[in-house]
Amino acid sequence: QVQLVESGGGLVQPGGSLRLSCEATGFNLDYYAVVWFRQAPGKGREAVLCISKTDGTLYEADSVKGRFTISRDNAKNTVYLQMNRLKPEDTAVYICATGCDGSGPYRGQGTQVTVSS
Repeated sequence: QVQLVESGGGLVQPGGSLRLSCEATGFNLDYYAVVWFRQAPGKGREAVLCISKTDGTLYEADSVKGRFTISRDNAKNTVYLQMNRLKPEDTAVYICATGCDGSGPYRGQGTQVTVSS
């Protein structure tokens, strides 16, 4: 089955960390730049970080600078989002997709991240 599957979300206290994974099955993820978006209730979609095919960061939202990083392991066909010093305003569904604007052919269903004490 050709798909992107996110995992690693959950409930975490403010100041905590999570690592999200975006795994591709059925196709080679290393052919694509990959973006992490987030969608919070009542808010528009926000691009968080985008990584190039060769592991360079192409885009980083000001709201996550110094706290979040993106990386990839092409051998595992997976892109990661490491989130540190989480804040309540980071609460959202996090979605990965191909292409920095998400216009590529693949998009996952998302994983919920909730930051709350």
